[in-house]
Formats: sequence, structure tokens, C-alpha cells
Amino acid sequence: MATYAIGDIQGCFEPLERLLDKLRFDPVQDTLWFVGDLVNRGPQSLEVLRFVKGLGERAVTVLGNHDFHLLVVAAGHVKQHHSDTLDTVLAAPDCDELVDWLRHRPLVHAAHGWLMVHAGLLPSWTVDKAIALAGEVEAMLRSDGCHEFLRALYGDRPDRWSDDLTGHDRLRVIVNAMCRMRVCTPDGQMEFAYKGEPGGMPPGYMQWFDVPVRASRDIPILFGHWSPNGLVKRRDVVALDTGCLWGRSLTAMRLEDQAIFEIPCPGPEGRGYSR
Repeated sequence: MATYAIGDIQGCFEPLERLLDKLRFDPVQDTLWFVGDLVNRGPQSLEVLRFVKGLGERAVTVLGNHDFHLLVVAAGHVKQHHSDTLDTVLAAPDCDELVDWLRHRPLVHAAHGWLMVHAGLLPSWTVDKAIALAGEVEAMLRSDGCHEFLRALYGDRPDRWSDDLTGHDRLRVIVNAMCRMRVCTPDGQMEFAYKGEPGGMPPGYMQWFDVPVRASRDIPILFGHWSPNGLVKRRDVVALDTGCLWGRSLTAMRLEDQAIFEIPCPGPEGRGYSR
């Protein structure tokens, strides 16, 4: 029995199949953890969703920003971007079933001494607080208020946490931190325009996991979302987005011994991927 955490897939089903072959994944005994962004930009989002959903309890996935984007598009609140590749999902006969399954996924998952989140946690959030705040969003996604919440989801403000936040502003900050954040100031102000390598961060900002006094240091955190950063493997964090979509690699880590497994991925050109 083994548990494997896997980086961002983004609709790249064929590399996922090759990685699982390398892992000798046994769906009867093993479990897969996905760091989010199952869909979009790659050519096989529908196949990825059907596969992960079909694994049932043998798979755990947290929601990423592209997964939220599918929820918002499917709800009719925004149109697809020119780089989106969600048509096959939206046209599928089981689209409603897949979207309903997706909105019942968590924002964070904690087990076996690890916490998994797609992007990150704000410096002031303890692990227990992050789990509780994620629960607020999860409850909204599964409620009758989901449609209005998705309508109000997009936006960069507020750009920092306050316990006094209420309503959609409160939920938006939680989602933005857990699904979009890469960098922040030591006091937790987020900046979303920067998506490059760590060396070019705006003045005053740092990688969220490098904030000196981070309240979530009591448990190692698995995350993805930041492909230019590549594989980061430290005592307190493991980053697993190694740019499968962009022709680099798809990466997994076995939680039991922290062994790393990687397979090379084809680039976007000529393979149906979208930049």
C-alpha cells in the first residue's frame, strides 16, 4: 500500500497514464493525491476528470484555480478564455455529473502528517485555521448559494486576510490564497500578477512558504500551481508542479518514504495543448 502525491495535470492524461505505469499503481491498494488543476490547457481534461472520479476513495484531489474556472464557466458566469480547452467537458453527456463531483472536492486535505493545498496558505493561518476556512468555502460550494458565490468569485480584492471579512469577500480571499497565491508580503498581502521564477519577485514580496514567521510550519505542506518554480523538496514544503503542460515533466512523491518519480512530457506544439 502506498500514497502518491501528483503535481498539476491540467488535462494531460497521457503523461498521467505513463506516470502511473512507472509507479506500478495498484488501484486496489494504493491511493493518489492530486494537488489540483486536473483540467484545462491540456487536450484531455474530460479523460482526466472521468479517471480521477472513477477511482472513488482511491483518489483525493483538492481544487485548483483551473478547476474553479471550470465551475465558473459551467455555471455560465464567464466565457472560456482563448487558451481554455474545456469544450469536451462542457459538451460531454456526463458534464453535470462531473461538475457536481468537482464542486464537492475539498480545498485542503490533511492526513498522514501532511497537508495538501493547491497554491498556499497565508502566513497568519495555522493548519487548523486553514482547514476551518477551507470548510467555509466547501460548505458554500455544496449549498444552494453556490451559483451566486461562483458569480462573485473572480477578483483580486481584498488582497489580504482579516478575521472581520464577511460574505463573498471573505470566501474570495480564502480561495485566492489557497488556489492562486504564489507570493505575499510578510504581513500577508497577496500579489497575483507575478507568475515567473522566484528571482524576479516584486520588491517586498517573497514566496509564501518563505515568510519567516509562518503559522503553518507545524506540518509539511504539499502544493503545486507554480510551474516555473519546479520541484521544491524541503522539510516543511514540497512543490510538485514541474511543468507537465509545458513539456517538462510530471512528478509524483510517495508519501511513505518521500521518493520522487518523474516522467518527461511532450511540449505543447503539435499535441493539442494550448498556451
